Amino acid sequence: MSYVRCLRGLASGVEYDADVPMNLDPVDGRPVEMVIDLERLAAEQPDARWYDPTRRDMWRFGGLMALDVNDTRDAAHIVPIGGGGTPLLDWRTHPHAQAGQLALQLKDEGQPHAGFGANPTQSFKDRGMAMVAAQARRLGLTRLCVPTQGNAGDSLVRYALAGDLSVVVAMPDDTPLPILGGVAAAAHRHPDRVKLELVGPTIREAGAYLKQHYVPEGWFSVATFQEPGWRIDGKKSLGLELAEPAPGETRWSLPDAIIYPTGGGTGVLGMWKAWDELEALGLIDSRRPRMLCVQSTQTAPLVRAFDSGAEDTTAVDAGQTLAFGLNVPGGVGHFRVLQIIRASGGAAVAVDEADMAAELSRTWREQRAWISPEGAACIAAIPQLLDRGLLRAGERVVAVNTGSSEKYLPALRHLL
Repeated sequence: MSYVRCLRGLASGVEYDADVPMNLDPVDGRPVEMVIDLERLAAEQPDARWYDPTRRDMWRFGGLMALDVNDTRDAAHIVPIGGGGTPLLDWRTHPHAQAGQLALQLKDEGQPHAGFGANPTQSFKDRGMAMVAAQARRLGLTRLCVPTQGNAGDSLVRYALAGDLSVVVAMPDDTPLPILGGVAAAAHRHPDRVKLELVGPTIREAGAYLKQHYVPEGWFSVATFQEPGWRIDGKKSLGLELAEPAPGETRWSLPDAIIYPTGGGTGVLGMWKAWDELEALGLIDSRRPRMLCVQSTQTAPLVRAFDSGAEDTTAVDAGQTLAFGLNVPGGVGHFRVLQIIRASGGAAVAVDEADMAAELSRTWREQRAWISPEGAACIAAIPQLLDRGLLRAGERVVAVNTGSSEKYLPALRHLL
C-alpha cells in the first residue's frame, strides 16, 4: 500500500490529508509536498526490500514512491507505459570533461538505450506526469489541465489517453512544431479527451488563461508545483536513480555535482527530497552534490535572484531561446530552488545562446547524440563552472539531458 502519510506546505509546514485534492497551500499560496512515512516503510520493508533493480522504470523504488507498484491496489492506478529507468552515460571523453579532468556522466532522459528504461515522450517530464496521472486516477479525478512550454503538455496527453483521463493543454503558439503538432494531432483524433489552447507568449500567460477559463469549470490544475506535490514525487525518481547502486554494487552514493537545466525547478526539489529520504533510511549520509542550475541568458530569473542574494525570484520578461523549456519567467517554487542551491554550495548560472547552439551542433557532429537544447546548455556551462571553481578536477559530475533534439526540429535542423 502507499506509504504517503500526508501533504505538507513547503514553507508553512502545515499538514493536509493526502486523499483530498488540493492545489497550493491555502496558508501562504506556496506549494505542498507529499510526506512518506519512512518509519513505517523501514519497519515493514527493512534492508531496502522496497527496491527492485530488475525493473526498468521509475516504479522500481516501490514503497519509497508515492504509489507502491508491488501493491495490487496501488499498481491499478499506475498507467503502464513506462517512464524513467534511464542510463548514466560515460562522457569523460568530452573536450570540456578532459579540459577539467572531470569524470563527466550524462543522464540521458531523451533517447532510448538498449537495456534501460525510457521516457515514452522522450522527456524527463514523463516522470512527473506518470505520477500525476496515477494520483488523479487514485482520487477519481478525470479532467486535468496544464499550462506548458511544451514537453509537460505532450507528456500529460500521452498518460491521459492511456489512463482514460481528459486533459486541456495550454501552450504558446511558437512551441516547437513536433511537440505542438503531437498535441494538436491528439486533440484532432480524440476531441472528447484532449483540447489544445494556444496561449502565450510563455507558460505564465497560459497558466492565467486556464485559471480563468477552465479551473472554475471543474478542471483540476496540474501546473508546475500547483498540484499537491505529485510532480515533485515523480521527479524524485531521478534523484533516486542518481543515488542507486551501480550494477554489481550495493552502496548507494551521490556525485560531487549535478548540472541541471532549470525552468520551474520541480526536478531540483524532487531530487533533494529523494536524498533526504535516502538519508533518513540510512542509505546515504548528509553530503549532497552541488546543485548547479543552468538557465539561458535570455530568461534567467534564478540567476538574477541568486546573484543578488534574493530569497525568491522576481518575474522577468521572457526572451527568445533555443531551450524552450527554460523560457520560464518566474515560478512559485523558485524560493525553494534557491534554498537548495545555497544549501548545496552550488550556483545558478546563465549560458549564452551562441554557446548553447555551438554545443548542440558539436555534440551531434562528434558524438551523434540527440541531446536537447536544455541538455546542451548544461554541457556549455562547464567551462564557466570550472573557471568559477564550482567544478574541480577528479570530481564525478552528472549533467542532465532532459530530452531529445528530435522534439525541437525543424528549429534546430541548421545546427545538426
